[in-house]
Amino acid sequence: MEQHLQEFKQYMGVEKRLALNTLLSYERDLKSYLDYLNKVELLPSLNDVQRVHIIHFLEFLKEQGKSAKTLARHIASIRAFHQFLLRSKVVEDDPTVQIETPRMERSLPKVLTLKEVEQLLDTPKTNDHYGLRDKAMLELLYATGIRVSELIDLDIVHVQLTMGFIRCRGKADKERIIPIGKTAADAVKHYLEQGRPHFVSLKHADNALFLNHQGKRLSRQGFWKILKKLAFEAGIDKELTPHTLRHSFAAHLVENGADLRAVQEMLGHADISTTQIYTQVTKPRLTDVYRKFHPRA
Repeated sequence: MEQHLQEFKQYMGVEKRLALNTLLSYERDLKSYLDYLNKVELLPSLNDVQRVHIIHFLEFLKEQGKSAKTLARHIASIRAFHQFLLRSKVVEDDPTVQIETPRMERSLPKVLTLKEVEQLLDTPKTNDHYGLRDKAMLELLYATGIRVSELIDLDIVHVQLTMGFIRCRGKADKERIIPIGKTAADAVKHYLEQGRPHFVSLKHADNALFLNHQGKRLSRQGFWKILKKLAFEAGIDKELTPHTLRHSFAAHLVENGADLRAVQEMLGHADISTTQIYTQVTKPRLTDVYRKFHPRA
């Protein structure tokens, strides 16, 4: 079973060109699934898996208190795995055919107010190279709405400050061009000139735009620690994740009348229905404005 899992992972990485984090998510889900089949259901072969075994596994996850979102993700992983096995002629049937994905209530993304964004962006002290780096990262995130994984994957050559845009690769390795404003461009320029040289290590030369104290490419975990520290210093009480600035970027654009198609393109969403969620985020704000300023509200 482990061999088939590794073959599936390689297929999804090479043929489907999925991002590393997506591959790791598939692997985690399927390892727990295969472990259950092996230790609980005692199945000797993947050809013995039936729909009822998958149902049992999902019930096992429910008993552990897993959310509908987590169950849906496991089902997607299991379905993709069994379809791969069927195409590879490892198994004769696909037991996931009649497995239904649980309905989920789509929660609205958490966003910061403009004032909170300004508080956060003004928090890094730019009198040393760490502050210059952190300032540049936050400004770039809010200016472009890119994912944190895309941010840390940026190389110096991907940033065109004179022309005012960046090139980044998103999900499925799709490239997109995103404009950046003067404030973010200036922050990145100052970091490149005065901050990044302090991080560069001859032993670990790296073309990455954002580096850690070892001169290596900054990791997701490293950025997450920086964000938590800055949010605390900024006095922001809201739950803040690395995705919050991306959500705030999109919500603030939509709130100020930006075209949804343009926002979709900048975010790299395959389906505009994903982008439309930000219209729901801005509705309470628009209602407040209407009640406050309309003479007959």
